[in-house]
Amino acid sequence: MKTDFLVIGAGISGLTYSIKVAEKLPNKKIVILTKGNELDSNTQHAQGGIAVVKKKTDSYKKHVNDTLVAGDGLCDRNVVLNVIKEGPNCFAQLREWGMNFDLNNEGNPDLGIEGGHTENRVVHYKDITGAEIIRALLNKIKTLKNVRFLSHHFVVDLISNKHILRTNKQKGCYGAYVLDKNKNKVIAIKSNVVLMAAGGLGQVYMHTTNPEIATGDGIALAYRINAEINKMEFIQFHPTALYESNQNQSFLISEAIRGIGAKLLTKEGKRFLHKYDKRLELASRDIVARAIVSELQLNGDDFVYLDCTSINKEKLKRKFPNIVSNCRSRGIDVFHDLIPVVPTAHYVCGGIKVNEYGETNVRNLFASGEVSNTGLHGANRLASNSLLEAFVYADKCFQKSVSNIHQQNVYEVMKWKKRKKKIKKSLLVKYKKEIKNLMSKNAGIIRSDLQLDNTGDKLELLYNKIEEIYLNNTITQELGELRNMVLVSKLIISQSKKRKINCGVFYNQDLV
Repeated sequence: MKTDFLVIGAGISGLTYSIKVAEKLPNKKIVILTKGNELDSNTQHAQGGIAVVKKKTDSYKKHVNDTLVAGDGLCDRNVVLNVIKEGPNCFAQLREWGMNFDLNNEGNPDLGIEGGHTENRVVHYKDITGAEIIRALLNKIKTLKNVRFLSHHFVVDLISNKHILRTNKQKGCYGAYVLDKNKNKVIAIKSNVVLMAAGGLGQVYMHTTNPEIATGDGIALAYRINAEINKMEFIQFHPTALYESNQNQSFLISEAIRGIGAKLLTKEGKRFLHKYDKRLELASRDIVARAIVSELQLNGDDFVYLDCTSINKEKLKRKFPNIVSNCRSRGIDVFHDLIPVVPTAHYVCGGIKVNEYGETNVRNLFASGEVSNTGLHGANRLASNSLLEAFVYADKCFQKSVSNIHQQNVYEVMKWKKRKKKIKKSLLVKYKKEIKNLMSKNAGIIRSDLQLDNTGDKLELLYNKIEEIYLNNTITQELGELRNMVLVSKLIISQSKKRKINCGVFYNQDLV
């Protein structure tokens, strides 16, 4: 298959980029790949909203400062300013494409506040902002005739110089080998431009707010063709996911609910955040998450409580219907009961290194969204900056990639080598659990040198076993995901070992 633009991922970044390219170049072909259905993305699960400077008492300067404080000295100041200044444009564009936002009685955006922000600046749609974004963008995509959406297509590897039958000293990306799950066949898709927008990697941990698709595919795919990957040690844990001991994907309790008055309590019913930060429940995520872990270790508990009982009932129902409903389905009445919560793996602040235009160090390969490292987040992501960043860098990738699309698909790609052996699924499940256990116990909120060393050694052995299985067995999505999970886990550990100063979400107790 040939296309002009290949987009891997169908979240806010992939869809925004595709819309912009399709409208600008109606004679060019865009193919969007997603390994699940069209609704399977991290964006779909985003509750909070988009941080945008919209009111008179707010300013770009304040938003920039809040982002820099949260990033703990590792943000790129120019990137932060550029992204934040694009906030109003992002809001206007999404509204133009049909997205609904909550409005106040005056008809203006109903602005929420979340941890780390000093002003109400989060535009949202109830507590299902991500789902509303995807609805609007998919509706827009369906009006564009030059966009082809291929669901249930799993990217096995990117096509690089070693896969094409010609000599080219400059490393580049020329498309992807893709498993068509419906036909159980690997096809090569050649493309002049590839946008990697495949989301995060939360599934390498035992408990995560991320859906099952978040197995680090994009970062692993890019790394295998020598794209630069950095800041992988910075894994953000959301402070308040619903505590359920037997669930892999944890239900997120948005911190926006703390923005309207919810309080964190120990199991004895005592508030504790005053011991850690003067901002209390509105401190940044890294501080609140570590505070909770410290209290759990101190008291020997499995969870703390989130208390919403003092919040106006109608306000709570109006702003957070999804949280109210999901808690009710689990037997928790948020108007009268305390909600058991724990910190849970949520967001990777590092990833594929890109420049100001979303370009990687590999020719023709762009990256946007959680899979990328733009310099915005530094050592810790400020709440609701991620959807803004994903939109802004999708636009930057669009502007750069359409301005220099001149190469033609004239090269020949090596055929995919079929393997006839089939590995037992039970073995893949076993290795997957082993990775998740290792990462949860040793690469979580608090780490140590010994844990990192031992985990690194064990992951190296697992990596070699899984790579041997991959080279000798029929490719399946489960095998491909396992291969990606062990690779990104290795990157998290190796880059954690190199960091010698605690900052943001990274905390090694041996560096204190």
